[in-house]
Amino acid sequence: MRAPSPPVLISAEDITKRFALPQTIWRRITGRPQQYVHALNGVSFQIHKGETLGIVGESGCGKSTLARCLVRLHDCDEGRICFEGKDIAELRGAERRHFNRRVQMIFQDPYSSLNPRMRVRQILGEALGVHRMRPRNEIGARIAELLDLVRLPRDAADRYPHEFSGGQRQRIGIARALAVEPEVLVADELVSALDVSVQAQVVNLLLQLQEKLQLTVVFVAHDLRLVRHISHRVAVMYLGNIVEIGPTESLFSAPRHPYTKALLDAAPELDPSRRRRSPATRGELPSPINLPGGCLFSTRCPHVFERCRVERPALSSRGPAHEAACHLTEFGRPTAVKADRAKGVSRVSP
Repeated sequence: MRAPSPPVLISAEDITKRFALPQTIWRRITGRPQQYVHALNGVSFQIHKGETLGIVGESGCGKSTLARCLVRLHDCDEGRICFEGKDIAELRGAERRHFNRRVQMIFQDPYSSLNPRMRVRQILGEALGVHRMRPRNEIGARIAELLDLVRLPRDAADRYPHEFSGGQRQRIGIARALAVEPEVLVADELVSALDVSVQAQVVNLLLQLQEKLQLTVVFVAHDLRLVRHISHRVAVMYLGNIVEIGPTESLFSAPRHPYTKALLDAAPELDPSRRRRSPATRGELPSPINLPGGCLFSTRCPHVFERCRVERPALSSRGPAHEAACHLTEFGRPTAVKADRAKGVSRVSP
């Protein structure tokens, strides 16, 4: 008998986020409309309890914006994010504080995310005190437990952040997030600011903590091999949209979207005989201010055809729990076309 799927903990439903650009004097004089950076454009997905969802894509594709929306550092312009079925935008008072405790974020830069004027004891004690996690007389013992948990010496509690290496600072950031006993960790480029030799240590620590504490993890990164190592499922983002999402091994072994294949082909190879001689994709990344019509990848896709330029594809099933937003069933092979005479646009039957 097939085991039941873990319950859905977080769901995003068609979320959109825009950032207004500064209006120049010339644009004001000439009456030009306000310009926006379209950071997220109709993102939908689900995160199951206990899993690790990796989010990958090029720089500027909206990964960090999505991570900040998940913890409500940004509010969505459209759509909604639900935690255990409740819209997080509607949480107020005690419910909002409860959500903030249960969903924690670890930031990318360990050099700027810690207050340089506070000792580690104050940094961890502040989180414990604000959320009333322990009585005052037990806070010291809990700080020692947290340092043990992230494998830092207990005398680290009386030192300042600048006295630590980058990897040690990131461990302090992890300890601060764990201080409030969360259920979800959103790790935004957790190791991108660290030396390669330290990255494996921090990632392995996160895996061990996830197993020990039964955590759900959202792992945002651009390193494909790292994401493959740590994730149960992977979501691939392009220009603020998820173009493919599925089980890690299925996505890496048989990508169903041309952009995912281009990302995998562009990854560096140690074996010279396996290196590509031709570019993985063509053209430049379009501006997030002026998005292309139809499929967002149509300006760079080697398999583009007419329908791609006029109709944006939705995520559709390409295997067990595997979805891709593409008009192709296979690369270079469109599905059967059925004319939609009412709209004058070629439609493709599923």
